[in-house]
Amino acid sequence: MVANVEIIKGVSLGRDAWKRLLRNKLAVFGMIVIGVILIAIIIGPALVARLTGYTYDFIPTDSTLVRAMAPSFKHLMGTDDAGRDLLARVLQGGRISLMVGVISTTVSLIVGVSYGATAGYLGGRIDNLMMRIVDILYSIPYILIVIVLLSVFGGPSTPDWITWLSTKLGGAGNQGLSQIFLLFFALGLVSWLTMARVVRGQILSLKNQEFVLAARATGVSTFGIIFRHLVPNALGPVIVYATLTVPSVMLTEAFLSFLGLGVQAPYASWGSLASDGIKNIAIFPWQLIFPGVTMALTLFSLNFLGDGLRDALDPQTRKF
Repeated sequence: MVANVEIIKGVSLGRDAWKRLLRNKLAVFGMIVIGVILIAIIIGPALVARLTGYTYDFIPTDSTLVRAMAPSFKHLMGTDDAGRDLLARVLQGGRISLMVGVISTTVSLIVGVSYGATAGYLGGRIDNLMMRIVDILYSIPYILIVIVLLSVFGGPSTPDWITWLSTKLGGAGNQGLSQIFLLFFALGLVSWLTMARVVRGQILSLKNQEFVLAARATGVSTFGIIFRHLVPNALGPVIVYATLTVPSVMLTEAFLSFLGLGVQAPYASWGSLASDGIKNIAIFPWQLIFPGVTMALTLFSLNFLGDGLRDALDPQTRKF
């Protein structure tokens, strides 16, 4: 009798969510596209420079080549008005665009999760005060805050710590790199508000559960209850929202580039490349098509992945 007993192995929540994610074809497509793009922007610029000798800031000295050239075997994506290889600039621009999205989203995770979890757990007047601060910040158009920060602290007024960081990484007088770090800082300051609200809502629904009451009864500190017990149990919606925040921040950076407040030369992002390309769309359409299509494909893939994660991590969508 014992030999005929069938042992059923349990499946963890993470593995179950992963299986359901793999059944979502659009989410799998998004993961594959994002993986290919990540590999391309990591090794692509060095590979293009090694095979062709072109870098994102290389301007030919031959006056006959300093002009926009159509895509060819020599320049797969053509060149811009200065004769720079567009493929090298699109690959380098992908690094900047994804760094803007990832770093700003990371800042929103750190600030928003800490702020929202603290407000939700403490409750009462503290919660009311903290969330009224969020409401006040919400009442101000976030893009206006970013523009003001970039205008006030850009150029000669760049904070010393940003100038020092850009000098260490890019050399003295590297104003283009200083603008990139300032962009990270400005977008990170305004991207945590919705994250704080999402986390607060999750904490409010969890803080009266039995495991929290048990932790409180055994003498666990408030800090430990918030960050060791509550936050890990609220990570599902947080991960989903973080995935959807990355494309939102990338679109904001592209909009700022159209206003001339984004990434500055010699560096480039997909937004700044599209901004330059739209000026010549009637004559040199490839200057807009290649960076625009690359950015759109990345944004679609991130949104598909975010939707797939939402369905995989939401217990209400589980099919028995």
